[in-house]
Amino acid sequence: MHKQRIAIDMDEVVADSLGRFLAFYERDFGIKVDRVSLRGRHLFEAVPEAHREVVRAYPREAGFFHDLDVIDGSQAVVRELSERYEIFFATAAMEYPNSFQPKYEWLHAHFSFVHWRNFIYCGDKSAVCADFLIDDHARNFIGFRGKGLLFSAPHNLLDTAHTRLQNWREVREFFSA
Repeated sequence: MHKQRIAIDMDEVVADSLGRFLAFYERDFGIKVDRVSLRGRHLFEAVPEAHREVVRAYPREAGFFHDLDVIDGSQAVVRELSERYEIFFATAAMEYPNSFQPKYEWLHAHFSFVHWRNFIYCGDKSAVCADFLIDDHARNFIGFRGKGLLFSAPHNLLDTAHTRLQNWREVREFFSA
């Protein structure tokens, strides 16, 4: 029997890259930004204009993608889903070439039950062949042939056009229904 496929984005879906942005920003400017204050905005949109280019450059720093925290509940739910679905990780790594190796190592360390052949590095997720795409950026649903599922993150909280999953408990519930 053919299993349906679920493609899962990495950053802000299973890996807390926003936490890294916030930590780097506090390191560089001595200002602590609360996630709640980012409702509907990316960090670079919420900081003073003079800081924006520095923030936008963070993913280009060599250590940015190393040792990111795991989004709560993601490992257990992805493991459960892998028993009934074919799981792929689809991460847009083309913009930051220094992210390939750290992302591979991170996925292997935290989701070792998903085979490395199911790690997809792409620039345009419309090329991903899956029944579902769990992503924090609705723009990645454009051209995607399956069903896009918007994983909640501060920057997308004002988006009401897509099926939203607030957390990994809701992901579990969606795929159990």
